[in-house]
Amino acid sequence: MQTKITPNLWFDTQAEEAADFYISVFKSGRIVSVTHYPENAPRPAGMVMTVEFEVEGQRFVGINGGPEFTFDEAVSFQITCEDQDEIDYYWEKLAEGGGHGPCGWLKDRFGLSWQVVPKGMDDVFSDPDPAKAARAMQAMLGMSKIDVAALKRAAEGGVAG
Repeated sequence: MQTKITPNLWFDTQAEEAADFYISVFKSGRIVSVTHYPENAPRPAGMVMTVEFEVEGQRFVGINGGPEFTFDEAVSFQITCEDQDEIDYYWEKLAEGGGHGPCGWLKDRFGLSWQVVPKGMDDVFSDPDPAKAARAMQAMLGMSKIDVAALKRAAEGGVAG
């Protein structure tokens, strides 16, 4: 089923490679369709123009539009994880060939930003006890990959690391 809003990701030439990578990382994914540039188009005839793909029920379109635009942190995709094992899995898989950032953020090998966070993290930061919320926030600000146990320890007044 087509969604009303579909994120469109601009690549230079790697749309198909990126789609294959994302469907290999996520447990549920598939290529929906691939289109190619026709003759007299702005890119070589026969080159992949768009790849529509789906991961975890979310549709995306990757377009090989050229080198004019690149990704930055102004747009990211958040993955809400059930537990530390799931955080560890996405953190390692998505950052392979990319890089780790602060506070659960990473960039994949294509430059796309992701936030890998535990389920319920917002609840920790909106705790009715402002001191508890502040301790959790301070702990998270010192993390790259989110460590759920350390975040909970910090919130309760223990040492985060």
